[in-house]
Amino acid sequence: MIDIQKNISLSPYTSWLVGGVADYFALPKTLDEVIESQKWAFENKVPITILGGGSNVLVSDRGVRGLVICFRKFAGSKTEEKDGRLHIEALAGSGKSELLKIFLKNKLAPALFLAGLPGDVGGGIVMNAGVAEMFQPREFVEITDWIEVLRDNGQVDRLLKNDLKWSYRHTDGWQPGIVVKAGFSWAMQKDETILDQVKAANKMRLSKQPLDMPSCGSVFRNPEGHKAAQLIDSSGLKGFSIGDAQVSMKHANFIVNKGDAKAVEIWQVIEHVKKTVLAQKGVALSTEVIRLGEWTEVQP
Repeated sequence: MIDIQKNISLSPYTSWLVGGVADYFALPKTLDEVIESQKWAFENKVPITILGGGSNVLVSDRGVRGLVICFRKFAGSKTEEKDGRLHIEALAGSGKSELLKIFLKNKLAPALFLAGLPGDVGGGIVMNAGVAEMFQPREFVEITDWIEVLRDNGQVDRLLKNDLKWSYRHTDGWQPGIVVKAGFSWAMQKDETILDQVKAANKMRLSKQPLDMPSCGSVFRNPEGHKAAQLIDSSGLKGFSIGDAQVSMKHANFIVNKGDAKAVEIWQVIEHVKKTVLAQKGVALSTEVIRLGEWTEVQP
């Protein structure tokens, strides 16, 4: 039996460490428990919100109504070598770091781009997560073979990569439903230098990104022909803060929680950055961040 808890704070389950309370909360470990949670929500006529690795979401201070199904413990993977390729099956809550370790152990190229990505594989699929560097591969579309989606009727459908519509930081064609599993593969062409490359990339990120502070990673998408961080930096916004929410002094496309930030303050900083960059540079920034829960629009 899945344990449905009441009034659980969501802030520990997000990388920004902000957010209010979920009316109801489930931490499934198996597909059966995910299905059971879904059925409970339907029977009790409450909405469902899926919370993955918590790295690309901003949970409202007012919390989330209905049932939050958190995938933090819905993890696990298995591997197989077949037809000259390494094949990986992973539950949606598995960390991207788990994929990284598998590819790294096998000395394969996907380890390099995965080293720069927080969160879980389900989120990686849904947003076609990737990196700005010109690695190959550099986005989830390049390593994904198929996904499995739990439908509202309790059935699980398998969709092949080409059944989906992949774009920059977004994937369509799997909705409605819940992504519960994915299959990945890469040719068994070992690169003996991959460990050194990953170490160098991690060292570079550590020097340029505020990885020691709560954040969601990159906040804004790179507009065509521009780098979001450069636009924000050259608009004089590094260090801009509202409460404990601050545009990082280290990397302008990161907004960090300096200690006790509220979700609304983070959103106000996001809105101020968008408004300022549009006014100064004539470029409209769009966010990669998904807002969850109850929101009212508040201008900074």
